[in-house]
Amino acid sequence: MSTPHDARPDSPDEELSDYAKLARRWVQQGWSLRAIALCKILLRLEPGHEPSRRLLSELDARKLDPHAPVGPAVPRPVSMDPRPSPGASLFASLGHGELETMLESLELRDFEAGETIVEEGAPGDSLFAIVEGRVEVMRTLKTGRRRTVAVLEEGDFFGEMSLLSHVPRMATVRAFESTAVLELTRERLARIVQRHPSVEAVLREFHRERLLDIVLRSNPLFRLLTLEQREVLSHDFELRARPAGATLLEQGQPADALYLLLQGQCQVLHRDPDQGERLVRTLGEGDMFGEIALMFGLHATATVRSDTPCLLLRLSHDNCERHLLAQPAVREALVQMGHERLLRNANLLPPLPDEATGS
Repeated sequence: MSTPHDARPDSPDEELSDYAKLARRWVQQGWSLRAIALCKILLRLEPGHEPSRRLLSELDARKLDPHAPVGPAVPRPVSMDPRPSPGASLFASLGHGELETMLESLELRDFEAGETIVEEGAPGDSLFAIVEGRVEVMRTLKTGRRRTVAVLEEGDFFGEMSLLSHVPRMATVRAFESTAVLELTRERLARIVQRHPSVEAVLREFHRERLLDIVLRSNPLFRLLTLEQREVLSHDFELRARPAGATLLEQGQPADALYLLLQGQCQVLHRDPDQGERLVRTLGEGDMFGEIALMFGLHATATVRSDTPCLLLRLSHDNCERHLLAQPAVREALVQMGHERLLRNANLLPPLPDEATGS
């Protein structure tokens, strides 16, 4: 990013004015995060630089839409684009004072190609917005090998899950090339929330919408629903974070929800009068549980306990009835899942690949 990073220019007023014009052109071209980063550099060089402050203020009125007129902020229509800009969807939900405080709190950071930005499994206390460059997102497989699962570029956000849910980083993110990002730390977010409590709710809703979009598009069960049905369903999911050792379902007790494991591992344990408690299965990311009680009206047939810190989606049985069981194809899939789970719990079906070792 060719910007006045390292030293004050020889002709400060003229040079800063040129950079401010460049930032404004970037906004007009839709490169709003890049413009924000440049304004922050200019304000670092000259804290009272009025053109930069004015442009950051105007971004509120534009809601990061380069074609919107500068003026009082107005509600934006809901976009039907299946992949709206993450930056626009986040910042567009903030009011004038909230956005101004948020922009003031972002820190510009640079990473060289190959440099790790966040490490899978490490505590997470910040989110990032990519200003320039690309990053690769890598997950560790059960074999211990790493696989690239996504490449993110300018305008994409990452890291908000760990920041908001206090769970370890879900993936390693590494700069694919020279990359500039804007970082918001938990400490700075706490200060923002003290001044503008609604900011936390905006971030959580942004995170929830992104997460649900990924889950509802990738999970085979929810792909049986239409786009409109998934949209309606998304509003009734609850996001839950649980520490290691938490009991999520208790054998013999009522189970009132369907759960989808987003991050972490859970153990399925069956208590037998003769053999005591034994491990039936280990659940991993993407696994669902609670469907037996849902489909057959039974109490929990096993105990489900978190083996690591976990992040889950919860859908109450009432909402399952409304959204899932009313759809014949989804109901049939849930019945099949429930039957297979009952048979496996009774050792009448061979274990799944990861059940043989309990891994």
